[in-house]
Amino acid sequence: MPEPDLLTDELTLTGRITTASNATFLGSIGDAEVVYKPIAGEKPLWDFPDGCLAHREVAAYLVSEALGWNIVPRTWLRDGPLGEGMVQLWQDADPEQDAVDLVPLGEVPESGFKLVLEGEDQAGQIVALIHEDTAVLRRMAVFDVVVNNADRKGNHVLAMPGGHRYGVDHGVTLHAEHKLRTVLWGWIGEKLTDEELEGIDRVLTALEGELGEKLAELLTAEEIEALAARCVRLRTTAVFPGPSGGMPAVPWPLF
Repeated sequence: MPEPDLLTDELTLTGRITTASNATFLGSIGDAEVVYKPIAGEKPLWDFPDGCLAHREVAAYLVSEALGWNIVPRTWLRDGPLGEGMVQLWQDADPEQDAVDLVPLGEVPESGFKLVLEGEDQAGQIVALIHEDTAVLRRMAVFDVVVNNADRKGNHVLAMPGGHRYGVDHGVTLHAEHKLRTVLWGWIGEKLTDEELEGIDRVLTALEGELGEKLAELLTAEEIEALAARCVRLRTTAVFPGPSGGMPAVPWPLF
């Protein structure tokens, strides 16, 4: 059977993700399973007034590709049953793995995980938000700083069976103003590795060429300038930043 043309072959709806805040559908293009988010189903956000969420999702994918770390599954714009929207290849995560987790405070692993914060759950139990301490998740944390991710929830990290981690749901990224809200704060103050710095350099180089041209169709000039400025700042400090500004440091809910 020939490979489907993901841009032109028919997109058939197979279900709906009802927990999403915007219209989000499961679908198929040939034998490829996809997620489809039509622009017509987006709810306007007062703090993201420019453009649309679908464009930001595609822009985040393009930045991921420039970094070279395969963080965001293939994502593109195309027409669908409900009009133009974002389409992304579906990923079957491993339900037995938790890259980000909430555990009782006394059960925080001694190694392999980073403690992000402590709090009280609805039952009054003290719990800890933790995430794994792995190179692949570190790269996602770098990506989130670069794209200014305002909503990195725990369930936006897909733990794949082979150890890879995908990041999804990037509709509120790439704002010109500081918006970083994430559960991946475990490396604050740690130096970036040479590999991480090289990824940032690739983005800066790409912004001067094809990446910059493609983003100009999806984002405002101010947002692209802010993206470049974040890369330069992160490249110069060469450490994981901590929370700043008066906004919450983590999204709510956390998952």
